[in-house]
Amino acid sequence: MEENKNKIINIADYLENEIWVIASEIGNNPEEGYKEFFAHKVLTNFLRKKGFNIENSLAGIETAFSASFRGKDIGPKIAFLAEYDALPEIGHGCGHNLIGAASVGAAVVLSSIGFSGEVIVIGTPAEESSGAKVVLVEQDVFKDMNAVLMFHPGSCYVPEISSLALDALEITYYGKAGHMAISENNGINALDALLILFEKLSKFKRRLSKSERIDGIIIEGGKVPNVVPDKTVARFYLRAGTRDDLDKLRHKFLDLASKAASIVGAQMSWKYYENSYHEMKSNSVLAGRFRDNLQELGIREIEPPQTMMGSVDLGNVSQVVPAIHPYLKLGKGLEVPHTIEFTQAVLSDEGKKVLSLAVKALALTGWDILTDKILLEKMQKEFKKERHWLGRL
Repeated sequence: MEENKNKIINIADYLENEIWVIASEIGNNPEEGYKEFFAHKVLTNFLRKKGFNIENSLAGIETAFSASFRGKDIGPKIAFLAEYDALPEIGHGCGHNLIGAASVGAAVVLSSIGFSGEVIVIGTPAEESSGAKVVLVEQDVFKDMNAVLMFHPGSCYVPEISSLALDALEITYYGKAGHMAISENNGINALDALLILFEKLSKFKRRLSKSERIDGIIIEGGKVPNVVPDKTVARFYLRAGTRDDLDKLRHKFLDLASKAASIVGAQMSWKYYENSYHEMKSNSVLAGRFRDNLQELGIREIEPPQTMMGSVDLGNVSQVVPAIHPYLKLGKGLEVPHTIEFTQAVLSDEGKKVLSLAVKALALTGWDILTDKILLEKMQKEFKKERHWLGRL
């Protein structure tokens, strides 16, 4: 391993306890999306103390931020993405306290080594809800960046991981109220339309491919049993392997929803109730270098590329800049996040261990981007070949 990479590892070891304190403080003070004021303060105060220039309220989002450190000369521009929102009741059951601390830690480690270019930390709120990264992409925050990196804790080591595109749709049916017992036939039952839709979906979902999903819940089904519901509302997540496939799935879904309304004589409307996510396009060249660095750090049980059945707002970022979202092993039995067990694990000794590994692997890979022109060229070549333009319809 080259001299500067050994320095990176030594600096990461020196900062390990300080970075763990950050992860622990955020982990013990969970905040939901767009309310991450404590986490924002902890992260930006640490970065400011280490010489980073801070821009708060990035893209008009109060708990988003940008922290930059310029090298000795012009060069590549890389960004580490920090997440720090928590889940209601469960807390940091997705490990965002580790994600935020790891990205901040990797950036600070690199700032301690002489380099040409710019290292940036982008604070990205609300990954668990509407996904602030979508807004940051729309506001050109990632313009002119050469690479974006972040990690996620999980049950195994997966350097190259992709995800599904997602649309969040709200369906509303409008009927006509009436008395259930006396004049039901004079009303138009909006709940019937909704139940017909769910029945149609039950059959339709049997024909979906492995990467396609439709999941929904009823959030308004009427007020009292003796009144014909004149309004019902349901929310759905639609997922598919690519944005093009999801667009086709959405059109089929809306056709089913419209037919359900026609059967009972109801009216239907729909809208997006959360930001749409594009599929995560992991840059295989960059993921390969991350894999190499994991091996240099002694990790041998490395999995091949995988596609997770969930969706992430990083997918939108990956459409405009080369990006990776590697998973690192937190512990066995933690295949599914969003659990109390996961929350406990990210605050345990295992959490500290995976955080230390993440800081080193991210910093080493960041160093490679900053110093290896051939790697940068290969990354860009793949990105241009694979690039998918943003667009909903």
